[in-house]
Amino acid sequence: MTDQRVAIVTGASRGIGRAIAKRLAADGRHVVCVSRSQGPLDELVAEIQADGGAASAVACDISDFDAVAAMIEGIAKDHGRLDILVNNAGITKDNLILRMSDEEWDDVINTNLKSVFVACRAAARPMMRGKFGRICNIASTSGLVGNAGQANYAAAKSGLTGFTKTVARELGKKNITANCVAPGFIETDMTKDLPVAVTDHIKTAISTRELGQPEDIAAAVAYVTSDEAVFITGQTIAVDGGMTMC
Repeated sequence: MTDQRVAIVTGASRGIGRAIAKRLAADGRHVVCVSRSQGPLDELVAEIQADGGAASAVACDISDFDAVAAMIEGIAKDHGRLDILVNNAGITKDNLILRMSDEEWDDVINTNLKSVFVACRAAARPMMRGKFGRICNIASTSGLVGNAGQANYAAAKSGLTGFTKTVARELGKKNITANCVAPGFIETDMTKDLPVAVTDHIKTAISTRELGQPEDIAAAVAYVTSDEAVFITGQTIAVDGGMTMC
């Protein structure tokens, strides 16, 4: 059993998940990086290790619920502990509600919401055994205010906030906290492809008039998953440049 805190970060191969994994490793955690593709994970692990951090990689499709549970149980067994779980992985299948298919709805709800339930359920036991746990679920401002064309995504992310509050109530007495971090518009590979006019319009809704960076989300996650954040639980922290403050 290692003395180092062990963190799992899903969706770690790029964007926000990659930034979270790097930040937690820089803060001294052993980070188990999870995504569907092994190659990008291996590159991330090599980068973290080159910077002096500790990391390993596990390929897992989070829409395969049995695989998710087995993955988390296996990591806890291999390391003798599990301290931090960051549920970041997710998908979008945008469409207007009149055109949205049952499959588009189910795929997003299952991947973005049910997989988090499965992961938290699996992580709860090793965290209770260790008498310490930090769960951070990556929500979205879409789940706070809605977004046209994202009924499935907004429903899943809104569901995360209620689910996380319940986890916080159930596990708080076991020294396990659960919080959400809700990103606004963050500069990632996906947003970089948006036309300049669209990006400029988005910025008008942001008090800081700039898109956020993946590192902004990573900083919030690092705090709520730290030892110091013992009295913060059941909260949803919007990291959005003030976009949803009203």
